[in-house]
Amino acid sequence: MLAFSDLWPPIALTLSLASITTAILLVIGTPIAWWLARSQWRWKEAVGAVVSLPLVLPPTVLGFYLLLMLGPYGPGGAIAGLWGGRTLAFSFWGLVIGSVIYSMPFVVQPIRNAFEAMGNRPMEVAATLRASPLDRFLTVALPLARPGFLSGAVLGFAHTVGEFGVVLMIGGNIPGQTKVLSIAIYDYVERLQWMEAHILSLGMVIFAFLVIFITLSIDKRVARVRA
Repeated sequence: MLAFSDLWPPIALTLSLASITTAILLVIGTPIAWWLARSQWRWKEAVGAVVSLPLVLPPTVLGFYLLLMLGPYGPGGAIAGLWGGRTLAFSFWGLVIGSVIYSMPFVVQPIRNAFEAMGNRPMEVAATLRASPLDRFLTVALPLARPGFLSGAVLGFAHTVGEFGVVLMIGGNIPGQTKVLSIAIYDYVERLQWMEAHILSLGMVIFAFLVIFITLSIDKRVARVRA
């Protein structure tokens, strides 16, 4: 018998994880993207490559090293020890840390592209008007890069919602704590609960379509404005 009450917890957990992850990525990803777009340092692309590693690394590889990092003998264990814990692995906040690292390129790259696309001229004009570097960034760069922020937020949120390999490696399948949507679908399929798996999977398909549609709409609007 279909139990709708069992479907909501992984949905709510996934939405919370994706929202927190996206907010963190917008905060820490913006200065990274700005530096990558504006820096003249010779080896900046090495930093860009590190940021983009999750794009090409198998999720199990990234998940394995995150598990070591978050485990009792890694930095995560030391951090968890501050409040009497032993590990950040197999916890919600461990998933947040892993999701931030795994989804970072999907947020940083669109913002970086937006900063690069605006060129130097707007910042130079603002400088001639005696705007401080912070004023130039807040009143000129951020508004001009808004499409990049929108695309980055949408892609970062969607990528976090669709995570499987990394969250399985560092979070396992703990109901109410680490059992997100992708893990719930896998769990339902293993238990041959096809109806529950169908409902969640169909919801993911619709969500994926909306994400692609929104992203393409943003890109089309940007192209029309630039033309």
